[in-house]
Amino acid sequence: MPKDTITKVQEYKDSLITKAETLITKGFPEKIVELNELLSTAMFNERNFNEVHQDLNIPVMAPILLNNHDNDQRRRRPSHAEARSKEDVSGTTVLTLPSGTVPCNKPLCEMIKVVKPIIRKLVEDSNLLKMWISFMIPKIEDGNNFGVSIQEDTLAEIQTVESEAAAFFDQISRYFLSRAKVVSKVAKYPHIDDYRRAVVELDEKEYLSLWLVVCEVRNRYSSLHDIVIKNLEKLKKPRSSNTESLY
Repeated sequence: MPKDTITKVQEYKDSLITKAETLITKGFPEKIVELNELLSTAMFNERNFNEVHQDLNIPVMAPILLNNHDNDQRRRRPSHAEARSKEDVSGTTVLTLPSGTVPCNKPLCEMIKVVKPIIRKLVEDSNLLKMWISFMIPKIEDGNNFGVSIQEDTLAEIQTVESEAAAFFDQISRYFLSRAKVVSKVAKYPHIDDYRRAVVELDEKEYLSLWLVVCEVRNRYSSLHDIVIKNLEKLKKPRSSNTESLY
């Protein structure tokens, strides 16, 4: 392998270790304070659920009355196929909406715009810490592995946080998909108020979930900072170079 390549790889490792140590000592405390301040803003603190409600822009059309002038057909007993068709409510065929498109929930979209960069930063920071600890794990040897076990346990905790943070993104995308399905039901069955109520409940649930996501990200930063600071010496030097004499 060319010497220049080896030098570049070592420089990359050294820069990553420096970034990770700066992140632990300075970045994490600043992020915890920042998230605490965010949770105290009007967007997240004691917000009324009514503030995240939004009109669907799907009007209830006037009912259409159908008159049946065929008395003989009205008197005769319906066939099995006709009875079955009456039981199946197909709803309204939606070709277009009279009032235009159904907008996304604007207050929640504003919150998501704030929350997504926070989630992304946690994923990036977790990945950086994961590589930092991986680089500090010594070669496999017999004995004196207590410090290595601390490194492995900390690494497992960081990997869990990274997976949880990635799952927060999936939660946001599933909200839009679920809301779109319920809104399509409202468009097809505009006279059924339960579908409209389901959209309201879904929006309220997402607001609570977004607030909880920010709290969980803050808690994950706090827990990672705590566990790394408490075990920083063992993480950086998992094996002691000094041997104690036994008497």
